[in-house]
Amino acid sequence: MSKICFLSFLLLSIFFVKAQETIPFRITKHNNIIVKTLVNNKDSLNLMFQIAMEDASISPERKRNADHIIFKDEVSDGNSIKIGENSYKNIRFFDNELTGHEADGKIGTGIFKGKTFKIDYDNNQFVIYDKTPDLKGYQSIPLFSENGQFFIIADNVIEDQQQEVYFLLQSGYSGGLIYSNEFADGKNLDQKLKITGEKTMKNSAGQSVTTKQGILPFMKVGDFILKDVSAGFFVGDLKVQKVNYFGADLLRRFNWIFDADRNKVYIKPSKYFNESYYKMK
Repeated sequence: MSKICFLSFLLLSIFFVKAQETIPFRITKHNNIIVKTLVNNKDSLNLMFQIAMEDASISPERKRNADHIIFKDEVSDGNSIKIGENSYKNIRFFDNELTGHEADGKIGTGIFKGKTFKIDYDNNQFVIYDKTPDLKGYQSIPLFSENGQFFIIADNVIEDQQQEVYFLLQSGYSGGLIYSNEFADGKNLDQKLKITGEKTMKNSAGQSVTTKQGILPFMKVGDFILKDVSAGFFVGDLKVQKVNYFGADLLRRFNWIFDADRNKVYIKPSKYFNESYYKMK
């Protein structure tokens, strides 16, 4: 009887191992996630994980060759990607898209399509599940999907006023928050936030765009509270920021489990939760 029980346990353990995949990654000093990939069994590329897109892309500033990705009108379909022991097919690449530091291009969430997946900052890996994993210690918050992009709601506290704000999860932005022009102007952030830095640039038409960095006193994500959060916004002639960003410096402060239907995400603080905030230059 004990042998039968042991065999059953062993088979269940094997099934559990096969029911999930892991993808290792590394985090740059700019908070970007880099994944080593082999594309079409030929091109070895370092791709930055971009949670705000589904497909993949190649940067014009890449350091490595991507000769075996064949583009037509800057789009390439039907590619394969190997990451560690895992292989993915029918990957679409776009050409000439800028990416983060140390990356030859970007890879999006399409490799996780239809699966529950975790961004595990504690162990520098993605975990892909066939079914819901153990959620002990995690808190559920609503997730909103639109055109392959993910949004969450967080409460911002400015001058003792609590504001509920929709944020786009944006792992390509190294910093904390970027506010949309509508929110920044409507809430008078230029007067209400403590400003820590400012940079102005002009385009060929002489129009100026100024980015300001400030400090948000409190931010509440689920029941978790972040203090003195780095927050940027635009002022000047050109204002092109249409959505609020929840950047890589904040993403890394949690471990994230996205359900297969992309209706919920489960979070818990990571080892980076209380780290100093990234300083934009």
